[in-house]
Amino acid sequence: MARRCLTCEKPADVSRFEDETFAIDHAGMAARLDGLSGWRCGACGEVEFDPDSARRYAAAGDELVLRERARQSQEIRRIRRKLGLSQLAAARLTGGGHNAFSRYERGEAAPLPAVVNLFRLLDKHPELLRDLV
Repeated sequence: MARRCLTCEKPADVSRFEDETFAIDHAGMAARLDGLSGWRCGACGEVEFDPDSARRYAAAGDELVLRERARQSQEIRRIRRKLGLSQLAAARLTGGGHNAFSRYERGEAAPLPAVVNLFRLLDKHPELLRDLV
């Protein structure tokens, strides 16, 4: 029986590929993975990796996400300290719970883009904090 594409479900257009290189991009960072194998649909272009390649691809993507979260947590901590805010005061400013900033700064949770944007704005214009508190 012919292998069906998981996306478009066409059976005849799926072909095996071996030892290809794929790039992963996330938040301005990139990773390159060599030696991946799987199946590609000729109709829609969708790729289905074999189990080992899928594991490697997912691990590389997860690593980029964790690196971005660590970078973001350092940025949030630096700005909060620059503004002289406690974690509790920063959480109140953004409407988060009392543990929100602790989790952000430990990299356990990713802040909403609005929180990051607010802190980046306050980093450039700290005088605006007076209008918010």
